[in-house]
Amino acid sequence: MKKVLVANRGEIAVRIIRACRELNLETVAVYSTADATALHIKLADQAVCIGPAPVLKSYLNQTAILTAAKLTHADAIHPGYGFLSENGEFARKCQQAGLTFIGPAADVIDLMGEKAAARKTMLAAGVPVIPGSQAEFTDAATGLAAAKKIGFPVMLKASAGGGGKGMRIIKNAADFSREFALAQNEAQNAFGNGQMYLEKYLAHPRHIEVQLLADQYGRVLAVGERDCTIQQHHQKVIEEAPAVCLLPQTRQQILQVTAQAAEKIHYVGAGTIEFLLADSEHFYFMEMNTRIQVEHPITELTSQIDLVKWQLKIAVGEHLPASSKPATGFALECRINAFSAGKITGLHLPGGYGIRVDTALYQGYLVPPNYDAMIAKIIAYGEDRLEVIQRMQAALDETVISGIQTNLDFLLQLLREPDFQTEKTDINWLDQLSLKN
Repeated sequence: MKKVLVANRGEIAVRIIRACRELNLETVAVYSTADATALHIKLADQAVCIGPAPVLKSYLNQTAILTAAKLTHADAIHPGYGFLSENGEFARKCQQAGLTFIGPAADVIDLMGEKAAARKTMLAAGVPVIPGSQAEFTDAATGLAAAKKIGFPVMLKASAGGGGKGMRIIKNAADFSREFALAQNEAQNAFGNGQMYLEKYLAHPRHIEVQLLADQYGRVLAVGERDCTIQQHHQKVIEEAPAVCLLPQTRQQILQVTAQAAEKIHYVGAGTIEFLLADSEHFYFMEMNTRIQVEHPITELTSQIDLVKWQLKIAVGEHLPASSKPATGFALECRINAFSAGKITGLHLPGGYGIRVDTALYQGYLVPPNYDAMIAKIIAYGEDRLEVIQRMQAALDETVISGIQTNLDFLLQLLREPDFQTEKTDINWLDQLSLKN
């Protein structure tokens, strides 16, 4: 592997290009017309425009991306996160074109991308799973029968979904048909797939996920867990590592079942298994993300493992070490979101001991209106949670992003909330909090 095409944009494209540079790999950036001045273009060895601003005509245009790889003589494609990163068809086309897809096999992506099939697979691997429907369904009558069997309240989800799209909490039978129609329509519009499934709704869970790495020879490392409980409208806002809410025996168990599950499905690459923590001892499989995660930096800091470099090393056949070092310290990540498009007229990013910033911003950059709102990630690291929260507050106070509207003030308010500081939160806490975002 000598040249990697990065099939993404923004901060994750920049992150991948930097990792490739450290491994002496050449890079190819792809971009839409809306991203003509993007940082990842400037950092890559080559760049190819793959279409106009709409994602279906550019970053989701499989033919254009594969053509760009052929024209530039790339021999591998790194999909990052989002876009085509969990598209089994694309992974398969890469393989057919003689390209290394930096991720798991297409069949594994397909398996874990179908929520009902993933649940069955996890059950077979000995992973606790939330009670739910036995199969996917496309009509309200079938769903209602399953909901009555599970017991209300239930969580209705899009089988091909993510990011909160096509998701509804349904508290009783009378509301089922109406909520089903709304959720299915949203799922169809977002994913082109109207298949749905059900899970028992847990009232006050926390969201815990485990980062894993697996090489081509069957070795799996459960690198560590993250607490992603702080969410707004099912979108993560702040992530932490490790999950200090876990009892030691629960942590050991959740890491163990993650490794077992990855071995069972012959997983290769970086991935994450996400769980809902019902209480201090009981956790349930929610989904698997067959890619690198937005929040990977906090695990990199606590584990001292460069996850993106290991994605590349695994792709060329390197062996993972026999074990990873125990996690040390504490890390916290805040996602900086833009609420408007526009030119960056002033920019000062924080620094100092224990601060990392992953971003594609620069002075004068024009933030386009076409893509995900996240424009930067600020990550703080230190000895313990209290110290890191204080360090993050100082970092956010120091940050200046002028010319557009952001959520910096909202994040500062959030960090100062007593319930956040004392961990009296669950995945619904932020949606119920009266903070102006």
